[in-house]
Amino acid sequence: MEHGPLGTDVVSESASGGADRSDRDRSGTPTDVTAVIASLMREVPDFPEPGIQFKDLTPVLADAAGLAVVTDALAAVAEDADLIAGIDARGFLLGAAVATRLGKGVLAVRKGGKLPPRVHGVTYDLEYGSATLEIPADGIELAGLRVVVIDDVLATGGTLAAAIELLRTGAATVTAAAVVLELSALNGRARLPDLPVTSLYVV
Repeated sequence: MEHGPLGTDVVSESASGGADRSDRDRSGTPTDVTAVIASLMREVPDFPEPGIQFKDLTPVLADAAGLAVVTDALAAVAEDADLIAGIDARGFLLGAAVATRLGKGVLAVRKGGKLPPRVHGVTYDLEYGSATLEIPADGIELAGLRVVVIDDVLATGGTLAAAIELLRTGAATVTAAAVVLELSALNGRARLPDLPVTSLYVV
């Protein structure tokens, strides 16, 4: 259910309260971030299994204007951060874009086994099995840094919650999280009760 049940409709326009989808520039291109995502996102029925309506953000990121609009919206959440953290793997793309826009560094929160020791790691449960996220324990001083976590999708919230726990293990202060797409039916936001979470597009 990571990308939503078949037939899911948009229930919230954007984190900013729902700008009009008719907002367009003179060329007819949508300018509101919600409208841009809606116009570019591909929906694939019955993938990766029957009954799933997969929300593919690849076309959004591959479009120059789409990437710019999404980057600007995410960067607005992270202006006061000292460091941007992007979660493996699409969060790497978004986190790096936001960090570059703001003139800040980016930390890749990696899947387990990708980094040399020493590492900080946290293992968390998935619907079937478990997964591990890691960050370097050496070479980056996180203590006291204000970090904003960036990812592509908020689904059940397990991955985002694990990344935040991991950063706090390194003594960072996680001030906010931001995602492009939130699947509200999976209630992932409930896993993050003590953190401001911004979603650009909610279904």
